[in-house]
Amino acid sequence: MLKKKLLAPLAALALVSAALTVTPSAYAADTLLSQGKPALASSTENGESPAIAAVDGRSDTRWGSQWADPQWLRVDLGATATITQVKLQWEAAYAKAYQIQTSPDGATWTTVYSTTASTGGSQTLAVSGSGRYVRLYGTQRGTGYGYSLYEFQVYGTSTVTPPTGDGPGYVMANPPVTGVVPSTKVPPAQNPPVTHREFQANCSVSRTNLNDDPIVFPNLPGASHSHTFMGNRTTNAASTLASLQAGTTSCITPGDRTGYWMPTLLNGTTPVQPDGPQVIYYKSGVIDYTSVRPFPAGLRYVVGSPTATIDEFRNNPGAVEGFECGDSTRNWDIPATCVAGSQLNVRLQAPSCWDGLHLDTPDHKSHMAYPIVGVCPASHPVAVPMIEFKMAWPVSGSMANVHFSSGRGYSFHYDVYNAWDPAVLAALTTHCVNGGLQCNPRGFDQYKPERGAALNENYELP
Repeated sequence: MLKKKLLAPLAALALVSAALTVTPSAYAADTLLSQGKPALASSTENGESPAIAAVDGRSDTRWGSQWADPQWLRVDLGATATITQVKLQWEAAYAKAYQIQTSPDGATWTTVYSTTASTGGSQTLAVSGSGRYVRLYGTQRGTGYGYSLYEFQVYGTSTVTPPTGDGPGYVMANPPVTGVVPSTKVPPAQNPPVTHREFQANCSVSRTNLNDDPIVFPNLPGASHSHTFMGNRTTNAASTLASLQAGTTSCITPGDRTGYWMPTLLNGTTPVQPDGPQVIYYKSGVIDYTSVRPFPAGLRYVVGSPTATIDEFRNNPGAVEGFECGDSTRNWDIPATCVAGSQLNVRLQAPSCWDGLHLDTPDHKSHMAYPIVGVCPASHPVAVPMIEFKMAWPVSGSMANVHFSSGRGYSFHYDVYNAWDPAVLAALTTHCVNGGLQCNPRGFDQYKPERGAALNENYELP
């Protein structure tokens, strides 16, 4: 696929991205509502042109579509808003004919602007409408390429306000990490070359079929759908950082007392549990892997959503391969059948940029963000390890009755509540992630044995 050159970056935008909150009062008129919000597209051209790049406030990144009509780009403002203005910054591949549409639910759309004679460039559109979702719907490309948009900015008034940074649902970091600028550095080449920047946490199931979730439903036992827990053996609705640190673990590395959990997989009404240690990768999600810092103690967040649609799961910035079994790969729902004797696998990556201020936020997501083309956004400048779940369940044959306790396959999600021993996590992060190695749970790279290991034969600090 042809890769088009990017224009030189424009001056930085004055507004930084606003996280979703639950406080009901209005912004001032003509406020930028879309920056940093969840975005979804009908297609992407390649891995360097995701939907979220059009709402990141950077004019050196872009959303690019496949080379066909029609295509669309949608932003979720988080709550119903009155829309007064839309600004578009096109790359050379623009839309000649398109509509701006609003929707209350992401399903029923109302057109608030339409043109069949656009010439691209930078456009400021006066519109009048309302909705939670705003969509650019392109019907005719202006070139032979796809649609390519540096920025999609929606202005107006909203019932959502920027976070105050404190209050119900916020857990503040102590101390906070401030003064960080996202790194754009490209580490120098090495010989042999750096191909991986990761270590593994191998953790078995520690608790099963427990309807608890200490992040989403703290101190409310039984309030959640059924979960399968890994890592910490004490995780329950009342878990705190102190209780997790005092617990034991099913992970190979004794210092990893983190609580990991995901919805229980069911075959009909029978729970299916992963068999043996599962692979939880800790990787670099940014180009400058030397800038990655260990998680702060008590950081917690949710990856994915139990209410996601199949499009949202497929376009999640952290989706790697979706579901697979046997030779069937890149499925965005559980396959209808799996070869007898195979296993159902799923892979999903977590965000790896932290705002440096909060260990948790009311939606359990806004303090974390995904990198944009390998660089953390200015609103979440602290690069931390990117967790990637690689789970495997021993189920095969007809999958007609296989589902999660949260719903269809694309409702898959997981929770992380960090309770690592800080010194152990720091040693593995420094040696393996910052050091550009492909490490096992000991912090040993079998392809570069001369580099040694971070931990001893008992998976403890030497």
